[in-house]
Amino acid sequence: MNETSNPPRINLRRAAFTFVGLGTLLFLAAGTMRWAGAWVFLLEITIGGLITEAWLARHDPGLLAERRTARGQAGWDRIITSIMPLLWLTWLPLMALDAVRYQTSFIPVWLQCTGALMIAASFYIAYRTYRENSYAAPVVKIQRERGHTAVTTGPYAYVRHPIYAGGLLTYLGTPLLLGSWYGLAIVPVMAALLGLRSMMEERMLTAELDGYADYIARVRYRLVPMVW
Repeated sequence: MNETSNPPRINLRRAAFTFVGLGTLLFLAAGTMRWAGAWVFLLEITIGGLITEAWLARHDPGLLAERRTARGQAGWDRIITSIMPLLWLTWLPLMALDAVRYQTSFIPVWLQCTGALMIAASFYIAYRTYRENSYAAPVVKIQRERGHTAVTTGPYAYVRHPIYAGGLLTYLGTPLLLGSWYGLAIVPVMAALLGLRSMMEERMLTAELDGYADYIARVRYRLVPMVW
């Protein structure tokens, strides 16, 4: 794995900011803090993020450092990654209004538990991806200075974008866990944006990364095995 002269550490401040910021957004819209689904969601994404960072800090500090910078990001990707957080910031309070304040949705407990498991599974997929691919930056770019090559093993043997596949699980699991059918209805929009990003990314990788065109020819599916 890649090393850095000053290995990055776990960012506890950012984790706390995420927990408090998203919690404030959810609980203000809900009008109450007595919302078990929201607490489980906040704990899952916070603890999952910290465990992921801890693993990267120990096993691949170069990738962790890369995931904390947008340096070299393609312009079109900058637009997409600017839209995604805005969608989340409107999506979460919508679900709070729907599931708790106005109680216009009812999702059974077993489905909410399924949603929590889907979010946990997305973190496992991320772990498997990072273990296999030291170039899995959060932005689309070619990391020539790090010897970027096409990765074809591990989860990449099944889908070409396993991180995005895990993202789809988070998109589906979050509204189930929070108890919002309206939130679930927004998922196709978010999935379409993710699909667009995957296609744009593949266009760039095929043109600029050695071996990627051959990889696409071998692995047929982008996000979901046997589907697309």
